[in-house]
Amino acid sequence: MDEGLLDRSSPRKASWESHVTANVVLSSSVAACGYFAYGFAVGYASPAQSGIMDDLGLSIAEYSVFASIMTFGGMIGALISGKVADIFGRRVTMWLLDLFFILGWCSIIFGKRAWWLDAGRLLMGVGSGIQLYVAPIYISEVTPKNIRGCFAAAASFTLTLGFSLAYYIGNNMNWRTLALVGASPCFIQVLGVFFIPESPRWLSKIGLEEEVEASLQRLRGGNADISTEAAEIRDYTKTVRQLSGSDFMDLFSRKYARPLIVGTGLMALVQFGGNSGISSFASSIFRAAASICCHEYYPYRKSWTATAYDDYFGWGLLRMLSFSVGVSFKELTSSMVFTGILLFSVSFTMGMGGTPWIIMSEILTINIKGSAGSFIALVNCFTSWIVSYAFNFLFQWNAAGIFFLFSFFCGSVVVFVAMLVPETKGRTLEEIQASMTLLQ
Repeated sequence: MDEGLLDRSSPRKASWESHVTANVVLSSSVAACGYFAYGFAVGYASPAQSGIMDDLGLSIAEYSVFASIMTFGGMIGALISGKVADIFGRRVTMWLLDLFFILGWCSIIFGKRAWWLDAGRLLMGVGSGIQLYVAPIYISEVTPKNIRGCFAAAASFTLTLGFSLAYYIGNNMNWRTLALVGASPCFIQVLGVFFIPESPRWLSKIGLEEEVEASLQRLRGGNADISTEAAEIRDYTKTVRQLSGSDFMDLFSRKYARPLIVGTGLMALVQFGGNSGISSFASSIFRAAASICCHEYYPYRKSWTATAYDDYFGWGLLRMLSFSVGVSFKELTSSMVFTGILLFSVSFTMGMGGTPWIIMSEILTINIKGSAGSFIALVNCFTSWIVSYAFNFLFQWNAAGIFFLFSFFCGSVVVFVAMLVPETKGRTLEEIQASMTLLQ
């Protein structure tokens, strides 16, 4: 590769790297609708439980199937997400995930039997698996390098907003009406996709050079000089096009080892940090803490705006908070359990909640982004299922011990990041990927 393409001192780059245009904001906001829809779907199961079980006469086992089957749908969506986004583009993929979500919600809204609800939840899971891949990819490919992280973090924060909204309004709303509310952001995204440009990097990948410049011009503004950015994208795409990567087994070649290890490692370690288990069984945790000390605490979740700050601090804080919850159960102090879980949720959202997805979208070269992204998303869904499935068993075995285990994995993320994860702030995607991949 011509090293001049990655020269960050070029004076012409300053003309485009600092622009925050209405189209960039709109494009990121439309992609964020999918995050919100996914968060709402995750949060739906908790407030809807009593209403669904009473109206349809479901047992605990039957409702557990309904609540958990979304994870399996997510695995299916993860498997197809990269290939679909590579073939049809990012915008069409957003429409596809909305179709899965809308069909899923309709199946729940009009469902008369348990299998209707299960089918709907499974379809929503497929949509969520696609969403978790395509949203960070699209946002990273359309935003300038100096604001890419902020926009991606802000978009991923809407997932928590969706979860919180479902939880809070769901307690005072019929479960069918709540499902109708959950479908709303999907319709908003369907309409919004009409008004946003396709990713210029995907357009370059399929050889539509004129469309690349048109897309960049819309994103950077009518008066912006996009020639340098367009040339960098075009030339880098030509370089990676010469590499192998279309076959799945090519992912495991030496030149792609580091980005694959970083992507899968972050996803797995962050999930083993316990957020899936804590989010799914917060009520059980608080009931256990309350019964220990003869006090009752209502499970209260709080989210904080994701900000661009040191991830070492954020994940280190999570480690301490997991440790504090473990000590709380060991010392029988339910107030500490409440505080620890509350701060864990806040810190997770501020720090590593969306960071692995952002990193994934930045480090994968365009020729392996589809297959590698699907594989990494599958790892995320699978490890999330492991934690959710095993949590109750481990919690009953040793309530304090499981949080010490979560603390260990949180601490291991700090070491992993320090050793393998590159700094991406202020660098173009092409610069990051060139430093991560052994180009030959």
